[in-house]
Amino acid sequence: MLDIKLVRENPEVFEKKIRSKVPDASVYPSLELDKRLREAKTEVERLKAEKNRVSQEIGKLKRNGEDASDLMTQVSSHSDEINKLDHLVSELEEQFIEDFSALPNVPSDDIPVSQEIKDNVCLKEVGEKSSFSFPFKNHLELNEKLDILDFKRGAKMSGTGFPVYKGLGARLEWALLSYMLQIHIKNGFEQWMMPHLVRPEMMYGVGQLPKFESQLFKIKDDDYQLYLIPTAEAPLNSLYFDEILDFSELPKKLTAYSPCFRREAGAAGSQERGLIRVHQFNKVELFCFSLPEESDRLFDEMIASAEEVLEGLGLHYRNMLLVTGDMSFGSAKTVDIEVWLPGQDRYYEVSSVSNCTDYQARRAKIRFRRGPQEKPEFLHTLNGSGVATSRLMVALLENNQNSDGSVNIPKVLQPYLDGLETIPCIN
Repeated sequence: MLDIKLVRENPEVFEKKIRSKVPDASVYPSLELDKRLREAKTEVERLKAEKNRVSQEIGKLKRNGEDASDLMTQVSSHSDEINKLDHLVSELEEQFIEDFSALPNVPSDDIPVSQEIKDNVCLKEVGEKSSFSFPFKNHLELNEKLDILDFKRGAKMSGTGFPVYKGLGARLEWALLSYMLQIHIKNGFEQWMMPHLVRPEMMYGVGQLPKFESQLFKIKDDDYQLYLIPTAEAPLNSLYFDEILDFSELPKKLTAYSPCFRREAGAAGSQERGLIRVHQFNKVELFCFSLPEESDRLFDEMIASAEEVLEGLGLHYRNMLLVTGDMSFGSAKTVDIEVWLPGQDRYYEVSSVSNCTDYQARRAKIRFRRGPQEKPEFLHTLNGSGVATSRLMVALLENNQNSDGSVNIPKVLQPYLDGLETIPCIN
């Protein structure tokens, strides 16, 4: 959530920044609600003070045996007005929070302003696209030879978008997760294991609710109202919900594996088949709680840790600075890391690293104190994929294929697979 005090002081600046991200968004309806809310609260306080003053006068009159009926009528009138205004304040507060929390985080000053994905800026490219001396296959065609994925049985059990990994497919997936966690732990990230279901207020704190309600899987019955996490970012951000951390505890660099669940996974077109876009996938998340003055440095560290994963696997990738219109709702700055998938003839994102500044911290009420006598401040949160395995699996299969359909296993993964060097053809 934005800082309402700053928005009041600089409405034109915030309006411009927000519209650069979401063209039809505006701070002014929220500012109008904020004005009405503050006026109503001021009037309530005035009436309560007047009621207290009159009540004291009534007490004096009664102690002196004098008639206080007129003043008592006045107090009763004040009470009615106060009750009405208290109800109005509650309504305005609810409406203000709903409207204000629907405004996205503002982009940093160095972000290119555009609504076009084509304007994303390539910061770097590493390696070269794979070349083949034979007609290469996409990952679905390779799977016909390898038999390591079962999409039909996954669809039978859960519907489309829920793939089944089998045999060496399951082992390769687990090897990827173990390899990634090992790198991030080496780079100073502490491993956590998080719940895969969280309460609505936690999803609000991370910025998923209310805006992305329709994109979430949820459980709602007489006993539970919980959401399946779309990423481990949700529970990691919730760890210190409504807490005040000490200055000495920061930064906190965390990593966690989780399955991820997203309703919006369905997509049209042959290029989106298989593992490219699914409802359930695996991911290793990177997350940081940071002092405001250190978040830029940690942002670079998170990107570097995700890059190390891809470099070890020998994959060609590029880093893209997202323009304002392509950034996520809560982000102030985002860099996507995209790998080349020859079977799709295009780049696909496997990691997205974002600095959310104090936006999530305000929603989740996560603060820190620089000293015992210092006023609490909102910290910064950062999140990033370290990385998502479904498209990474596609990249490994398609970039390491042989003419017979077998696939070479990168050396860094072989120790997790008992030294196996190749996934052989079965069919």
